[in-house]
Amino acid sequence: MFPLRIVSVAFPLSARCRIRAQLPAPQFCKVFACLAMILCLAGCRARDRATLVILNGSEPETIDPQVCTGQPDGRVASALFEGLTRFNAQSGQAEPGIAHSWEISNDGKIYTFHLRTNAGWSTGDRIRAEDVVYSWRRAINPATGVDYVGQFFYVKNGEFLHTNRSAPDYTLLGVRALDPLTVEVELENPTPFFVDLCAFHTLAVVPRQTIEPLGNEADQWIRSKVLPCSGAYQLDDWRLNDRIRLRRNPHYWDAANVRAETIDVLPTESPTATLNLYFSGQADFIVDNRSIPTELNDILRTRPDFHSFTFLAVYFMRLNVTRPPFNDARVRRAIAMVIQKRRLVERITRMGEPVATALVPPGCGGYEPPEGLPFNPEEAKRLLAAAGFPGGRGFPVIQYMFNAGGGGGSRLHEQIGVEMQRMLREHLGIQLQMQPVEWKSYLNEQSHTNYDLCRSSWIGDYNDPNTFLDLFLSTSLNNRTGWSNPEYDRLIKQGNATLDQHKRFALLQQAETILVRDELPIIPIYYYRGLFAFDTNRLGGIYGNLTDHHPFGAIYRKDSADTLRR
Repeated sequence: MFPLRIVSVAFPLSARCRIRAQLPAPQFCKVFACLAMILCLAGCRARDRATLVILNGSEPETIDPQVCTGQPDGRVASALFEGLTRFNAQSGQAEPGIAHSWEISNDGKIYTFHLRTNAGWSTGDRIRAEDVVYSWRRAINPATGVDYVGQFFYVKNGEFLHTNRSAPDYTLLGVRALDPLTVEVELENPTPFFVDLCAFHTLAVVPRQTIEPLGNEADQWIRSKVLPCSGAYQLDDWRLNDRIRLRRNPHYWDAANVRAETIDVLPTESPTATLNLYFSGQADFIVDNRSIPTELNDILRTRPDFHSFTFLAVYFMRLNVTRPPFNDARVRRAIAMVIQKRRLVERITRMGEPVATALVPPGCGGYEPPEGLPFNPEEAKRLLAAAGFPGGRGFPVIQYMFNAGGGGGSRLHEQIGVEMQRMLREHLGIQLQMQPVEWKSYLNEQSHTNYDLCRSSWIGDYNDPNTFLDLFLSTSLNNRTGWSNPEYDRLIKQGNATLDQHKRFALLQQAETILVRDELPIIPIYYYRGLFAFDTNRLGGIYGNLTDHHPFGAIYRKDSADTLRR
């Protein structure tokens, strides 16, 4: 965020009047009490204002598009680096990107992509087919450390090359340059969502000319003084815990339709700072709803500049099945059956979220998930007793790990933990303790399966159930539960190799039943509803969509003609 200093500030009268005019008196008091908390934090260093200022949530860990995993990281990475396809701002579906067109073979396994002649790096050099080949080979190399590497396992030999550590030959990966503007991709099996996958930032085109010369320090390429970018924007400046300044890439193939010359992306985990920057006009767009105070969700969503929408995302709990007592599926099922999910969404989240008994949101790509376990305390008690813990006797004290910090999302995780603490104690006699950790430690502990129970969430990368179900394959680096089930793996892989959608979905439903009814390495809690903030009289190009993709290059100002590019 902007550096802050302690000053004496009054919230602008005009802002107070706008809020009061739109809210009943009790609600106005509730909102204004929250806003008053930020008065001691107000005051920013004067500087040139970017065309757009976006409040993005947490400070990115990296903006390397192939390595980053968090949504705030991915938003910036996607603005800087593009793949063969890109996400449409309105629909959230894949559309032509660096490739203007493609053909698919009759068996669904060969894709031939045709690159644009005007696709350019921000340095002015042309993007060529070999750049795509290099980028994908880099991602499959275990030394790069790509958590989303499973997205390349659909490509011929992708999984083999990543798991075979004895001097693999990356030229065997099923991607090759037929000529400078043609890329051929061979898949292991027909993959109906592959074009959507190509729009995700893990498959973006990255600059070989910058990365390779760094050798053992290749992870530092993203901070190169001159950084070639393939996306709508180039990196102008990155000041940690302050801002990321993006500048329009003049050599981007669609530069004529990128209308914001500069964008400042601010990290703001504190909900009070987020609202202050937005309501005082210092920021234009709150894109990350986790930095909005959850206790005000039901009020803020009634304002005309706060927009609620449905998207493909689920809030769930991970259980570490590698350590007792969670290595017993009966214990996991018992805990799942005493969580009152409706109570959590009505008392805490307050956005009208549907409760979840399965992992995949209903209707994702036309798929309907199976029913998971219902609330059933009596059956839960029976299962716990059968596992050797009647009435909770002898059950160890367990820890609930969640990411702590100043954000509204962090408080939500704690509030949900407190409610679960009560439910487990009341129904099963189990003691649950809070374990708040800062964001980077949370990710590290989860990746190393060093927890008992932890909060999690997942946003669909594309509109297909596989984007959720492949998380819990034995080979997935995003599994993070220690759970492995050969039958689940077989069903998912067989389903994704099946062209008939009805048969495919039946196989996926069988797999998800294992996940959410039988084994339960996870406990689904609810499906998200999105909430972001911007004034439709001032900004355009922002839409709610199922995949929660909001490309920065599509956003433009309506209220300042001299900043628009026609």
